[in-house]
Amino acid sequence: MSFRRHVALIALLLVAGLAPLVASPDRIRADKTATSAASPVAVTSAWWDDAVCYEVFVRSFSDSDGDGIGDLKGLTARLDYLNDGNLASGDDLGVTCLWLMPIFESPSYHGYDVVDYETIERDYGTMADFTGFLAEAHRRGIRVILDLPLNHTSRDHPWFQEALRDPASPYRDWYIWTDSNPGYLGPWGQPVWHPSPAGDEYYYGIFWEGMPDLNYRNPAVTEEARRINRFWLSQGVDGFRLDAIKHLIENGEVQENTPETHGWLQNYGAFVKAEFPAALTVGEIFGAGSLVLEPYYDPAQLASYFQFEIAGQILSAADGGNGDTLVFTVEDALAREPSQPFATFLTNHDQTRSMTVLAGDVAEAKLAATALLTLPGLPFIYYGEEIGMRGDKPDERLRTPMQWSAEPGGGFTEGQPWETFQDDLASVNVSSQNQDPASLLNLYRRLVQLHVSHPALRHGDFVPITSSESSVTAYLRIAGDDIVMVILNFGDEGADWPTLSLDPGPVAPGKYQPETLLGGVPAPVVFVGEDGVLALESETLTVPPNATWVYALHPVM
Repeated sequence: MSFRRHVALIALLLVAGLAPLVASPDRIRADKTATSAASPVAVTSAWWDDAVCYEVFVRSFSDSDGDGIGDLKGLTARLDYLNDGNLASGDDLGVTCLWLMPIFESPSYHGYDVVDYETIERDYGTMADFTGFLAEAHRRGIRVILDLPLNHTSRDHPWFQEALRDPASPYRDWYIWTDSNPGYLGPWGQPVWHPSPAGDEYYYGIFWEGMPDLNYRNPAVTEEARRINRFWLSQGVDGFRLDAIKHLIENGEVQENTPETHGWLQNYGAFVKAEFPAALTVGEIFGAGSLVLEPYYDPAQLASYFQFEIAGQILSAADGGNGDTLVFTVEDALAREPSQPFATFLTNHDQTRSMTVLAGDVAEAKLAATALLTLPGLPFIYYGEEIGMRGDKPDERLRTPMQWSAEPGGGFTEGQPWETFQDDLASVNVSSQNQDPASLLNLYRRLVQLHVSHPALRHGDFVPITSSESSVTAYLRIAGDDIVMVILNFGDEGADWPTLSLDPGPVAPGKYQPETLLGGVPAPVVFVGEDGVLALESETLTVPPNATWVYALHPVM
């Protein structure tokens, strides 16, 4: 593989001593005055450039009233665990952004079938509870983005119910109908045309009959989507995770990634940038790799997209013992979009949890966490991932209650939890890991702190380092004079210091003193030769199995 793609730019930055522009830590308040969508406000840097995000399923996070269902008051009471607003405390996770899975009124436990986009799900509380939560999150420096399912509604939504009852209703054209079943199936072989309960006709719903798709060829539907956006952003919300966006506009049997979808996203992106330029929009394009994502990287569309391919390769490297394909995948993503607009993660609420994928191997989980928080991209952590919670299909078992302690109710509730805990509650919980310096939780805390404190890790250039040991993966992150070297031994055996080299240019030849930031033993001086080879002052260093070493490199004058 070639490692020459970014060398010239990196060398220029190093010689000139230039660092990328970093967004102010102060909260950016969006101008709520509507402006023309034809001339969106330019945002050259944004708060999410420096963020670490955390995905929360409110139902499963913390229950304040003993009914066994997590709620907004419970989440508010646990905010200090996520970020207490004190950079020096060290006993919080330190995340600076929360993604809340749907909190709107819905007939289901998961909330992706919405019946009212402006009402808080009654199980979670009231709008006053949400306003209080939002104020407390912002006081601690935590941004909040909401999961917004715009592709479809619930079949119980008043719009759909009126469309069923009255063919002359204006809501009729808010959905997609046909007199006879066209006969084709969906992308994963599922039925997508469902018989109407009110007549001899069919309606389209790509996920299931309970979630009919909205018709975005109707301008009224688009305007309603914008109105919903305005409602929440005007409340102070910091953005949205947009669910299932690749399915927004179908073209017959082509049911994902259509040109019409890209056109809609361009108009939507212009609207958001014009009216709420500080709002993060991050899109879900489930299962997509760099090739599928490339057309979405048009800056006129959304700000960010989840990078499923990198997520899979991080877990594959941690489980399989070799990071070569991971490095190639990251390089490929950067080649398609060097500005790093993608969001990285390990797993989310739809996928087998990472600790289950890794068969409970804590050392491998630490490797995956270190890769996640030192590679390019906007990192997201799924709740409970930081303590190694497990979970596998069905979906309810991927979204089990947060394991706070080993006591009855798991520290989650004083009642009967809506879903039973995983079997390892007694040993895998926040309380048991809190005071253990070697725990997975405390590693996550240190990694998040490193990520938010080093420009190189937040948005620096990515420079792979070739290694003579197949199990040892190394790379540099560089932003101006902030140089961070990451060494990961994905293997289960130790390795003598491998031959490490990079193409000449990204780092000036000379001597560098490594400063241990994470995991690594005090390292001897590193020599960078004219040929790019990294040599040690001492050749006796051994890289232990499953090592997670992170160093800052300081020039020795």
